[in-house]
Amino acid sequence: STCACVEYYGKALESLIKQVKIMSLHGKMKHKRNKIFTEFRKLPGGILVCTDVMARGIDIPEVHWVLQYDPPSSASAFVHRCGRTARIGNVGSALVFLLPMEESYINFLSINQKCPMQEMKPQTNVLDLLPKLKSMALADRAMFEKGMKAFVSYVQAYAKHECNLIFRIKDLDFASLARGFALLKMPKMPELRGKCFPDFTPVTVNTDSISFKDKNREKQRQKKLEQQK
Repeated sequence: STCACVEYYGKALESLIKQVKIMSLHGKMKHKRNKIFTEFRKLPGGILVCTDVMARGIDIPEVHWVLQYDPPSSASAFVHRCGRTARIGNVGSALVFLLPMEESYINFLSINQKCPMQEMKPQTNVLDLLPKLKSMALADRAMFEKGMKAFVSYVQAYAKHECNLIFRIKDLDFASLARGFALLKMPKMPELRGKCFPDFTPVTVNTDSISFKDKNREKQRQKKLEQQK
């Protein structure tokens, strides 16, 4: 649902999934969007991580799966997202991830969009990739900052969801969410003010000491830190 989440999970998937082309696309890319879209269309296979910039009016042939990590803010957007697959007589699948507290969204879609859904049983023997994501954040400040921005943007988007009777920000488990984003510490933001998170353990490392792999960015950061001192 946000550009920051696309940036973070796009980078994460690049590191976690080898031998598959991963591309990212969102509204803030502007002039690069057409180039990325054209490149993706030409690929024999791959994964496109994107916001709703791709949810309607654009045709990519033979999309086998549409995975909706976030339930879209409007019911019609849900159907438009699903419509990227199974086009022109082809068969395809669409999956949306929901928390147990969000399950009434299924009935809502059934009534609002005449869109019946089936539950897909959770996969067994799933690899725990969160330690690897954490180590990536510890090794490169760019990844650490992307994760923090993605978490903040996710919470803000969740708070603005059109179906706020189903998607209630006050019921969101921030500790589990932070673990899911492989955060090293909780960010400072208004939605978390005054809250305690006993189920979330921050790293013992001082996150200010995490440097950028990009030497120029790190040089600029050190310069700023000196000025602040």
